[in-house]
Amino acid sequence: MKLNAFIAGAAMALCSLSACSDKNDDYVEPVSEKESALKDAVVAYVDHTVLPTYAAMADASIELYDLCVEIKAKKTAGTLTTADVQKAGEVWKSSRKSWELSEAFLYGPAANHNIDPHIDSWPLDKAAMDDLLADIRAHKNWNLINNGGYGLIGFHSIEYMLFELSADENSSRPHSINYTDEELVYLVAVAEDLRNQCVCLEACWRGMGATSQLKTGILDEAELDYGENYGSEMKNAGQPGSRFLTYQEAVEELIQGCIDIADEVGNTKIGRPCLGASSEDKNYIESPYSLNSIEDFADNIRSIQNSYCGSVAGDASVSDYVRSFNPDLDTRLRKAIANSISAIEAIPEPFTKTAGGTEAHNAMKVVGTDLVDVLEEVYQAIGRN
Repeated sequence: MKLNAFIAGAAMALCSLSACSDKNDDYVEPVSEKESALKDAVVAYVDHTVLPTYAAMADASIELYDLCVEIKAKKTAGTLTTADVQKAGEVWKSSRKSWELSEAFLYGPAANHNIDPHIDSWPLDKAAMDDLLADIRAHKNWNLINNGGYGLIGFHSIEYMLFELSADENSSRPHSINYTDEELVYLVAVAEDLRNQCVCLEACWRGMGATSQLKTGILDEAELDYGENYGSEMKNAGQPGSRFLTYQEAVEELIQGCIDIADEVGNTKIGRPCLGASSEDKNYIESPYSLNSIEDFADNIRSIQNSYCGSVAGDASVSDYVRSFNPDLDTRLRKAIANSISAIEAIPEPFTKTAGGTEAHNAMKVVGTDLVDVLEEVYQAIGRN
């Protein structure tokens, strides 16, 4: 009797354990309110800020390459006009704008695959370019990277070929149509390389199989396939295959990207030529030939604004989350961003001549110190709340 009771009790206990085990197998850890809010912000950020920005840049870079090919063909045919060069210059500015609007997210693919230095190193290495043009003229074997490195390629080499400054350097105009054959071979090669890198950036965030047929063909021909979908990893933090364990980690990456570009704009892009400790510092000026320096700097800060506040009205954003626990901090960061854009836009072009002025010194502090300090506060606050 006691034995039977024992057996029955043991069986009930095993059933209970089994039921408990089944329950544990199906149990899903509830998502915290914080993680849910940050997930919404991250998904909107990837889909409505990062991907459209890189897509616009890639589209413009494809058009720019086609126009450079057209310039070369028209020069050969004797039909090249200043308007042709001017049109290419305007498309260069369009692609350039999207690039500058992406600089708050230079982490991930742009850093992992050296795409940032590949397409945006400056100043142009004129000595290396002259050597390369001589090699092209002599029909020697040449390679953009091996012959000149990053100082010979990217946005700024194309800028140099499409724009020229007036005699007093106070205005910019389309480059003379009197290109040499070697210069046009070089221009087309650099434009093709830029196109490939821009398309690659979009693909690394969107997924290699998720771009258009045209862009997939470009990457296949260039043998650029990193098998990466960084956007999906951010949107699926905590899931298998993502490098982000939590959405907090993803947002910390986002904010750190904002800190990095604010520091670079304030203390390097503006700060180096502003302080001008050496001739190298004074000449360390971004986009000097197109007189696009100030717009470059302001768009870098707008990239912070888009990343933090969102690009589409009504979207969830990191700003929403910060405001939910510290409205004053959110307000201060929004104001610091607005102040930075205003301070930068107060600097007159050409920056080559105004880099040491009062406006540049003010912008250096407003961006490189004030904005950076508030961004760092936000970074710390997200970790604590």
